[in-house]
Amino acid sequence: MYFCNRELERKRVMDVQFDKTKALNALLYVANRVQRKDFHKIFKIVYFADRQHLAEWGRPITGDTYIAMDAGPVPSKMYDMLKIVRGDSYLPDTEGLGKFFKVENWMYMQPLMDADLNKLSKNEQDALNDSIAKYAGLSYDEIKEKSHDIAWRSTARDFSIKWEDIAREAGLDAEEMECINEFSALQAALG
Repeated sequence: MYFCNRELERKRVMDVQFDKTKALNALLYVANRVQRKDFHKIFKIVYFADRQHLAEWGRPITGDTYIAMDAGPVPSKMYDMLKIVRGDSYLPDTEGLGKFFKVENWMYMQPLMDADLNKLSKNEQDALNDSIAKYAGLSYDEIKEKSHDIAWRSTARDFSIKWEDIAREAGLDAEEMECINEFSALQAALG
């Protein structure tokens, strides 16, 4: 029987945690498999993969916080990682992100190695591959339009998109989201 976190249930808030290792490897995975390696394209492909993985497996791949920006959802922590390497972050590259990728012409990610496939499960790789297959060939405007989904439209510009809205966009209903919340609470309780 699942442990039920009444506070999460009452608020209907999904407890999603950012996973820096998965985020870095998702960025590298996508950047090594698409022709156009601009931030916009990579971010949208990861967004759609996170959304798909949430729908299929009850949790996103990266757990990043997506911000509703004019061009669509932007993963804030992954964007911070790219800005650190680009050199316009207030944070220094203390973690050595520059050995994984570089940034060219302000907005193009150039991977210096491939993703560590041991850090991404088969299901996560499948979601990333599906997203690459569906969206890598789209133009800037096409992928922007597709990312302007209900989750994005129901969020004020420059604010965080709620994972509940992303889950609804992915087709999950209230009962499925409650199960995800209970499972997340159980995992948190087990440490």
